[in-house]
Amino acid sequence: MGLLRDRMAMDLKLRRYAPGTCTKYLDCARAFVAYHRRPPAEMGEEQVRSYLLHLIDEKQYSPATQKIHVAALRFLYDVTLARPEVMAAIPYPRVPRPLPVVLSGSEMVRLFATIESVKYRAVVLTTYGTGLRIGEVCALEVRDIDSQRGVIHIRDAKRGRDRYVMLPRRVLLALRTYWRETRPCGPALFPGQMPGSTIAPETVRRVLHEAVAAAGIDKRVTPHVLRHTFATHLHELGTDVRTIQVVLGHASIRTTERYTHISSARLRRTTSPVEVIGTVEARRLLG
Repeated sequence: MGLLRDRMAMDLKLRRYAPGTCTKYLDCARAFVAYHRRPPAEMGEEQVRSYLLHLIDEKQYSPATQKIHVAALRFLYDVTLARPEVMAAIPYPRVPRPLPVVLSGSEMVRLFATIESVKYRAVVLTTYGTGLRIGEVCALEVRDIDSQRGVIHIRDAKRGRDRYVMLPRRVLLALRTYWRETRPCGPALFPGQMPGSTIAPETVRRVLHEAVAAAGIDKRVTPHVLRHTFATHLHELGTDVRTIQVVLGHASIRTTERYTHISSARLRRTTSPVEVIGTVEARRLLG
């Protein structure tokens, strides 16, 4: 794509798309061009349709993956090439929304027991205890942990939004243990191996996969499953849906109009499920 790729990359950057989204969109556009072996400016709706059918019939891509390709081509034609008519009649695929995998309270206890590394134990405990996305956990800085107010400041999260989440006592104790034993340098709470870097989500996924196998849990567990589990356990413990949505940072036109941000005082009064694991109150958790 050459110059067109550079222009599309600049358009994405100007609109502050996340780096991961930029990479995916550019890859999708490159695959579209490679399939037809023609410049995008010389193609139109017919070529887009044939390419998407190719993804369905021959590549057998999932609806979610197909949706990314549609979004990428829509950006290419609507923004970079200023030809919105090309994608006007191209629909987004219907994406099934199966129920997420959720771990029980007893499974969480077994999972934590298998993680020996104080660093990764703190990472996994923070992920489950706060419901953060794994990218948000990896990007945490020391300054984000506000032990006095009992909250964690999430900066520049999805869609560029900041928010606060609760800082459970068990998470704080795990972070303090981790800090005393490792004394990480720099602003990152969980630094990576390279100076100035942060721990990679892929590394956390690998550690979690090994821990799940060691715990004998017969479920496909990813860091995002811990987020689903956090939300489910919060609901089971009686937390209202409004609080859960704000804590998780879910955003849409509907939710942003309907819900308001929760004060740090209310966050401190919200009990994280990590606080009751292994106690008598944990009987309220299913499993």
